[in-house]
Parts: sequence; C-alpha cells; structure tokens
Amino acid sequence: MSPRPDATSTASAAASDPSHARAADVACAPRPVLLIHGIWNAGLWLSPLAAKLRAAGFSPRIWAYDSIRGGAAAAAQALVERLRGGPETDIVGHSLGGLVALEALRIAPDLPVRRVVCLGSPLCGSGTARVLQARRWSSPILGRSADLLSRGFERWEGPAEVGVVAGCVPRGLGRVLAAVDRDSDGTVAIAETRLPGVCDHCLVRCSHTGLVLSPEAARQAAVFLRTGHFDHGDGPQNV
Repeated sequence: MSPRPDATSTASAAASDPSHARAADVACAPRPVLLIHGIWNAGLWLSPLAAKLRAAGFSPRIWAYDSIRGGAAAAAQALVERLRGGPETDIVGHSLGGLVALEALRIAPDLPVRRVVCLGSPLCGSGTARVLQARRWSSPILGRSADLLSRGFERWEGPAEVGVVAGCVPRGLGRVLAAVDRDSDGTVAIAETRLPGVCDHCLVRCSHTGLVLSPEAARQAAVFLRTGHFDHGDGPQNV
C-alpha cells in the first residue's frame, strides 16, 4: 500500500505546482454563506447571526433587499443574478428570506447552492400573512411580498439540500392576531414550516424574532451546513 502523503510532502507539492497550491487554499478556505433577512428587516438585523457563523468557521455575507416596495419575486430574481456564475455558496434565510432563497432556486435550479437553512420560514404559506391580507388596514404592510408569503410552496424538489429550524416559543404577531396557535413561534405555525421534500427539520426554544439571535438556532444551522442534517440530541421533541 502506498504511504499516505504527510504535511511536508503536501506543502512541497503545493510549492512546486501553483494549481495544487490554489486547490489547497480553496479546500482550507471558510465556506461562504449568504444570509437573507425577512420582511420589514434590514441586513444589519442579521449581524448577530453572521458573527456566530463566522465564529463557527464559515464566511458569512449579508444580502439585503427591499421586502415591501420591491417584494419577494423581484428579490428572488435579483438573488439569481447575484449567485449565477459565482462560487458554490450555502444560504441561511430567516422567515421571508428562506422563501426568497427557495423561490430563486425554483426558477434557477442550476445555481451553485449546496445547502439552505430556513429559520422560521413559512414554507407552506403564512396564516399570519393571510390574516393581514384580509384586513383593509393591514394588507398594505406586506407590500409586494404578500403573494409568496401567503402562498408558499407545495413541495421542495430542487437539487439543493434544505433544512428548517423552527421556533416553538409562541410569542409574536400571529398570536396577537389569533392567526396561529401555541404550536408556533408566535408568528409562524410549526406546521407551516414542514414543507414536504426538505432534508431535515428541528425545533429550538425561541420565538420567531429570537431565531436570528438564538445561539442554538445558529448552532443547528452550522451543523446542517456541514453535514446535511441537524443535531436531534437534546432539543425539543420534533413530532
């Protein structure tokens, strides 16, 4: 059996072969992760999550869009243009951000995206959004994102591996509007996050807004980005 190359021989090969050196640099570089915010938020909102993922060894970048005047459909198309022709990238999207990511991958399934983590995204459609749409005074606040938020998807069939982290602390706008029950993060029902076809799903003890700030949500996102599945050891029971 041939001896396994050691670090010295690898370094020597890299020094004598520039292409080998470039390949080694790429292999050791932190994996890029694009972070996408939800409705009514700005990119800055994702800074705590970016810091946690950076500490976990990733290279996060925040991608911002106009969720009201521009809307989700325009954001998805812009995301396609942002990703097309670039390096392989993972995505973490909070709430509407997860829907925007999957919509972009639906219309352009050849994009160089390996894995997507959706944090509290109502992938099956949002009951809270539908309640807001039904009321004259509140329907304008969803802007041009109303359709995708309310409709969601029927099933995920794209090549990217998708994992969903859902909150299970029911504090938020949906509870105020009586749009969701206690099996929710207060804004999005847990059932609304269970899209057929995704690779894995887990629960964390936080509210919808808290998913962006939660160390456990960030840890689970990092686990999925590395392995394609979540750590189901000690978290809330996912039934």
